[in-house]
Amino acid sequence: MDSFAEPYTRIGDDISLDEVRAQVRALEADHKAAGIPLSGRVLHVCHYLPITATLNTTSGVLSPPATPPPMNPSEEPLATPSKESDAVWTLVPRYGHAAMISGIRSLAATHEQIIIGWTGDIQAAKNPEGRVPVASIPEEQRTALKDALKTYQPKESDPDDDKKTLYEPVWLEDGVAHGHYDGYCKQTLWPLFHYLLWQDIASEDVSQDSHYKAYAAANAAFAQTIANVYEPGDLIWVHDYHLLLVPKLLRAIVPDAVIGLFVHTPFPSSEVFRCLPRRKEILDGMVGADLVCFQTYSYSRHFLSTCIRVCGYEVTPRGIDAEGHVTAVTHCPVGVDAERVARDILRPGIPPAIHALRSHYQNKKIIVGRDKLDVVKGVLQKLQAFQKLLRTYPGWVGNVVLIQVTSPSLTDSPKLERQISELVANINGEFGSLDFVPVHHYHQTLKKDEFYALLSVADLAVITPLRDGMNTTSMEFVIAQAKTNKSPVVLSEFMGISKHMEQALMVNPWNLGDVAAAINEGLLMSAPEKEARHAALHKVVTTHTSHTWAAVLVKMLLGQLGGKETARRTPYIPREVLETRYHDAKKRLFFFDYDGTLAPIVKTPSMAVPSAATLDALERLCADERNLVYIISGRDGAFLDQHLGHLPRLGFSAEHGGFMRSPGAKEWVNLTEKLDMSWMGEVEEIFKYYTERTTGSAVEMKKSSITWHYRGSDPEWGLFQCHQCQDLLENNLAHKRPIEVLVGKKNLEVRPRAVNKGEIVKGLLYQNPDAEFIFCAGDDKTDEDMFRALILFETGATKATMPAPLSVTLFDDKADAPPVDLAIRPECVFTTAVGHSSKRTLASWHVTTPHEIVDHMLGLVGAQPAEESQAAQSSL
Repeated sequence: MDSFAEPYTRIGDDISLDEVRAQVRALEADHKAAGIPLSGRVLHVCHYLPITATLNTTSGVLSPPATPPPMNPSEEPLATPSKESDAVWTLVPRYGHAAMISGIRSLAATHEQIIIGWTGDIQAAKNPEGRVPVASIPEEQRTALKDALKTYQPKESDPDDDKKTLYEPVWLEDGVAHGHYDGYCKQTLWPLFHYLLWQDIASEDVSQDSHYKAYAAANAAFAQTIANVYEPGDLIWVHDYHLLLVPKLLRAIVPDAVIGLFVHTPFPSSEVFRCLPRRKEILDGMVGADLVCFQTYSYSRHFLSTCIRVCGYEVTPRGIDAEGHVTAVTHCPVGVDAERVARDILRPGIPPAIHALRSHYQNKKIIVGRDKLDVVKGVLQKLQAFQKLLRTYPGWVGNVVLIQVTSPSLTDSPKLERQISELVANINGEFGSLDFVPVHHYHQTLKKDEFYALLSVADLAVITPLRDGMNTTSMEFVIAQAKTNKSPVVLSEFMGISKHMEQALMVNPWNLGDVAAAINEGLLMSAPEKEARHAALHKVVTTHTSHTWAAVLVKMLLGQLGGKETARRTPYIPREVLETRYHDAKKRLFFFDYDGTLAPIVKTPSMAVPSAATLDALERLCADERNLVYIISGRDGAFLDQHLGHLPRLGFSAEHGGFMRSPGAKEWVNLTEKLDMSWMGEVEEIFKYYTERTTGSAVEMKKSSITWHYRGSDPEWGLFQCHQCQDLLENNLAHKRPIEVLVGKKNLEVRPRAVNKGEIVKGLLYQNPDAEFIFCAGDDKTDEDMFRALILFETGATKATMPAPLSVTLFDDKADAPPVDLAIRPECVFTTAVGHSSKRTLASWHVTTPHEIVDHMLGLVGAQPAEESQAAQSSL
């Protein structure tokens, strides 16, 4: 991904709903044929259930009125509340997030749907202005709500709703619920994601960390509820910024779950996101998903950049590598339910409303705007641009009106409302007269008939938020105009949807002159141009609907499922089994990598010194004559000598197998003396070229290999240069010379093809065929050579034979060395990867951190493991 200019929708998704569903069916058939379990269920995890619940029998003291209001009072309900006097609960639809809920429910045509969400504030039938404290609701009434949700049906005539859609409530204690939503979500995350730094909108002395505990507690409750209803083969989609910690939390409870995260809001650049005090926790929570999806390509780029810069994660072609767990990142736009909107604009109440508007504003051009009363919606700037229009193009005075509707927002600002009211009064005072009012401002929620009538009659729509993820009004405007004027729309380029609707008039809402000129252009646009622009917009809006969005999400998650099964998960190494096999064996082999295995990865490689516990574990292992212990590292001999050379019974392999020193020996043996090493000068010149152009990078010359490190450079630039250098080496040098190019953690290494860690392990095993226990641990790609060398048994076999390895045939000049029979049994080989359980590896087991490797070794020799890793193990 080298550009922000990628199309809004990806190739392959620009197709009809039927074609997407056909692709989904084909993927499911392939998975089933491969033996991958599929339940046919999709779990959608949303902050709210799309239902408001009213308790008809209340107990306890009522709380103050709910915030925010649970439903839109101006809309007619889509479901009729139960009239039975003995019903415990009354359920009606909750309004908001219509596009998302419509898309979710559309999947009921192909899958069983379960929507998991917070109950919202529980309303009291006897006191509509109050809410029932959650703590006062007994278990039998909670069970009654679940029973009521099982039979809940929205309006039967709506073809999008189906009995396959079920609902699972999440119960949150009131303090947690409102600390989560009104606190952390609305006061910390929402402003940040919309490029508003908190000091610009918050009062003084407000900590951006004060509500994090409630946010974490709410996310934990969601994760547990998901785990309670989860069945193997379920697909899980977590929605939006309210639940960013859920993927990681759920992964810990259900390791094999297939988890997607869709972020509906914008995602800011790394320079903005890094202001967040809990930035690491939030990002770690997000990358717990298998797939993270955004509205636009640019948001996904911001996320990737933030993961690299803030967390130091590696980015591979497959996604973000977070300690071995790879998270794919993509984008997919949400649309509106075009079919439903098309039906709604045919409602019988709309034509009379259109006629009334045309009569009232006879002979005048009508500009419409409909936004929430919110700072980021840009209403103030829109009014200033309209004022600029009337000043710059005075011919419109008396001939154009702006009808601006600002619906109440959860973050209503009295200051902003006052500013808008004052500006409206100024404009009307400057340009109005007794028979002409240029701006008609309504701070209210319109009924559906009024809203669609306004969209249908307009000569121009101006929708210019300062930052927005997806704006449904612009899409609804295009559909409403299909049967009337085919009028154009002025859109802000800072909307996520802007790339989706390129035939609109794009503007920078901060440039008032630019917006005024676009309004003038739209009002004067010729009929043929209007029709051409509208036709293109209408095709986009009716093709990329909420229904196709939901189907594409399922398709993408099914794609991840196939990849997950290919990379089998490694179980956590069983300490009791390990100790039993160890004590039963008469001879044991230990092979340890160093960096990332015995010592954590650090920014400065020279600072990676072994801990006291590591030295203690190695010394105790070496003290047992039945143990042969080797450090097989990419480090040079000088480093290993400096930090571990005082252990005389410890064997070493340095520089990825280029040099060996047996236990008790004083001298290093150079295994590369018989190899052609003339390539090192060529590689050094290439590395020097990239070092000069990559600030913070350095070349490390070893006797048998050469490494280019870029850990100290800008992470994105360093990664880009690494890919360029790797491409140059592989395409111009590697195929001519006996070398291989290895991409490591913040480094690029070139080494002889005949020398690697796997060959060293083979040689040691060949020399010690009577070993009855093998423990091998490593953390990166070079260690996979060791794991590969220790795949000794054919499927079902119990005995293994070792052919003579290169270290014997090539370096020891024993070309005719015979194979040897090994005493080892399959269950006594413990290849162990350090990292996440989903890490792609040839190892049979895993641990999470280097501390746990050391603790397991201490456990083998009867020492007490450190408390730190005991806690880490118990958490798994």
